[in-house]
Amino acid sequence: MVKPTRVTNAIRGLRFAHGEMTQADLAGRIGVTRQTVIAIEQGRYSPSLELAFQIARVFGVPLDDVFQYPEGEQ
Repeated sequence: MVKPTRVTNAIRGLRFAHGEMTQADLAGRIGVTRQTVIAIEQGRYSPSLELAFQIARVFGVPLDDVFQYPEGEQ
C-alpha cells in the first residue's frame, strides 16, 4: 500500500513576509478559490506542478522555498 506524501509548505509564512497577504489575495493572484489556498496551506491538498510554480512565482522564490519533501522519503 502506498503511503500518502508528506509534502509540507511555507505558504503561510511567505504570505506574512510579503505584506501580510491574505489567503484571498493569493487565491486571486493564482486563479483559485480561497478554500483551495486553505487546503494547500493545511496540507490537505497537493497543488498541481503548474499551480505550485505559480505560487512560488507570486512570492519570487524558488519552488523548494515554498514546498518541501522530507529527506529519506521515497
